[in-house]
Amino acid sequence: MRILHTSDWHLGKRLESFSRLEEQKEVLDEICAIADEENAEVIVVAGDLFDTFNPSTEAVDLFYKSLKRLTNNGQRPVIAIAGNHDSPDRIEAPDPLARECGIIFVGFPNSEVQAFSLESGLKITKSAVGFMEIMLPDNPVPLRVITTPYANELRLKTFLNPDKKEEALRTILKDSWQKTANDFCDNKGINLLMTHLFMMKEGSEIQEEPEDEKPILYVGGAQPVFTSDIPENIQYVALGHLHRYQNIGVARCPVIYAGSPLSYSFAEANQQKYVAIIEAEPGEPVSVNKIPLVSGRRLLRKRFEEIDAAVKWLSENPNTFVELTIVSDTYLKTEDRKRLYNVHDGIVTIIPEVKNTVTSPLEQEPDIDLDKSMNDLFEDFFFHEKGQKPNEKIKELFKEIIGAP
Repeated sequence: MRILHTSDWHLGKRLESFSRLEEQKEVLDEICAIADEENAEVIVVAGDLFDTFNPSTEAVDLFYKSLKRLTNNGQRPVIAIAGNHDSPDRIEAPDPLARECGIIFVGFPNSEVQAFSLESGLKITKSAVGFMEIMLPDNPVPLRVITTPYANELRLKTFLNPDKKEEALRTILKDSWQKTANDFCDNKGINLLMTHLFMMKEGSEIQEEPEDEKPILYVGGAQPVFTSDIPENIQYVALGHLHRYQNIGVARCPVIYAGSPLSYSFAEANQQKYVAIIEAEPGEPVSVNKIPLVSGRRLLRKRFEEIDAAVKWLSENPNTFVELTIVSDTYLKTEDRKRLYNVHDGIVTIIPEVKNTVTSPLEQEPDIDLDKSMNDLFEDFFFHEKGQKPNEKIKELFKEIIGAP
């Protein structure tokens, strides 16, 4: 059986003022093409399908059209679970209609997918809370999938074992997964665990969560889950949440964050993105092939001390998004900003780095001069923070905010 694993589409996400929707269309087209070229029989999308609980109409439209293409007219099941950016109710709402196309949505950790059968031969033969067994049209081997979409720690405990809320989450998850695996996952089928949680090897360094992410780890979320909590009879774990492709498992059982298909913050600058193709057979270790994605603009960070050098580099790197740091002895002049913006349409941020140690009136004075007017104090503060005086538009806006004449 050949399975394609992707995650963290974040449809509708923006980069500051820049829409990424066209890039998302391109990369989802690419994923659909890879699924066909690699003869994938199953698609798993491990959460963070959208970027917000209430995505735009355009993002929703792209989502359903892409999933329909991935199903190959009901021949290929697509299993999609909710992540911490998704509304689980929204994810499950179209489930009855989606099932008719071979799309299976799982929004909650305690969701139970109803058994169904399509004319294509695709069917769910067994189901339980957080589990489904799928038969494919042209493959006699059953696929067993344990699903745990994202929920915060309290809700996870309530969903999975309301009588043992005081126990550690890891214990509750481990017991729940192991019981399900014991009941349904023998060595006569392909056994997968699919989840959107923060997972790591016990004792290893904690990986940073993506910039601008809604953090799972500790901040009102769930403690990390260890790879040692995975049942022995699971052959592959499909993870979502971290945006960099990485395998934190072992040869017996790869535990893979597929990562996001596009770089969504400058912390991911120059990161290569992938989808995973898994080849599996019952009772044997799986093999994993990561396929690089080429769609979308690269995100680049660059630092310059000369405007001419920055302009030259920008002209040589079109069709990218750029975070520029400009080092100078004084503030960045308006004409220099115009030169930079005129040569490149993807500058997201320009960070002025002023080398002059005497940069602000606030630094020259031991105390703030409260005898100054509010406007003068604002100009001092702006200079202190930005390394340059505010322009007339900013000063007029400040006056409007404070109601000054």
